[in-house]
Amino acid sequence: MEARAIARQVRVSPDKVRRVLVLIRGKNVGEAMMTLRYSPQKSARIVGKVLQSAVANAEHNYGMDTDKLRIIAATADQGPVMKRFRPVSMGRAHPYRHRTSHVTVVVAER
Repeated sequence: MEARAIARQVRVSPDKVRRVLVLIRGKNVGEAMMTLRYSPQKSARIVGKVLQSAVANAEHNYGMDTDKLRIIAATADQGPVMKRFRPVSMGRAHPYRHRTSHVTVVVAER
C-alpha cells in the first residue's frame, strides 16, 4: 500500500527540484522533513509541502501509521515551458524560458 501526492506546474526548473529530491529519497518521513527544513533551496519548501500532503493522504485515505512511513519514490518531471522575451539594447529582444515542474512524492509503510 502506498500513498502519493503530486504538485503540478510548480515554477521551479526540474533540475533544481531533483537536486533536493536526492537528499530525501529512501529516508523515513521525519528525517526527510528535518533535512528539507534546513535546506536553503527554494525547491526544498515546495518538496516539503508535497511530502506533507503525501503523509496526510497516507494517514487519512489508507489509515497508515505516520511514524512508519518511508519515502519510496520522489520524482520531478518537466511541466509546460513559458516562453518569454527580455528587451536588450538597440531595440532587440532575447528569448528565455520559464521552466515548470511536476513534483511527485510516494510514501509507504515499512
